[in-house]
Amino acid sequence: MELSVGELAARSGVAVSALHFFERQGLLTSRRTAGNQRRYRRDALRRVAFIRIAQRVGIPLKEVGAILTLLPDNRAPTREDWARVSQCWQEQLDRRMLHLEQLRNDFTGCVGCGCMSIDRCPLINPNDELGKHGPGPRRLI
Repeated sequence: MELSVGELAARSGVAVSALHFFERQGLLTSRRTAGNQRRYRRDALRRVAFIRIAQRVGIPLKEVGAILTLLPDNRAPTREDWARVSQCWQEQLDRRMLHLEQLRNDFTGCVGCGCMSIDRCPLINPNDELGKHGPGPRRLI
C-alpha cells in the first residue's frame, strides 16, 4: 500500500512542506500517479522518523542523506538494514553525549568563558589566562 503526501504527513507528524523539502534534498522518494500526485511507499514512514530523530540530535541533513543512501532502493529496508544504518552515528552520538555531560557538570561552577565575574574564576582562570587563547568558553571547546 502506498501513501499520499497528506497521509504520510498525518502519519509521520511532519508538514507536507517538510516532506516536499526532504524529497528535494533526496531524503525521500515518491512516484507520480497519472494525475501527477505523489505516492510514497510505506517504508517512507520509517525514513521520516529517522530524519526527525537525526534532526533532533543535531545531525545535519547532508549526513542524514549520506546514511540513507546505504538503504536499498528496490525493497523495503529490513531490521538489519536499519541496525546497520543506526550504527553509523554511534561514535558521534557518544561524543555529543560526553560533551553534554561535561557541559552539565561544569555549567554551574563556570562555563569557562574567562569572564572573571564569579568568585571562583580567579582560582580556575587566574589573570584571565583563558582569554589569551581566544573568545568563548575556552575550557569547553
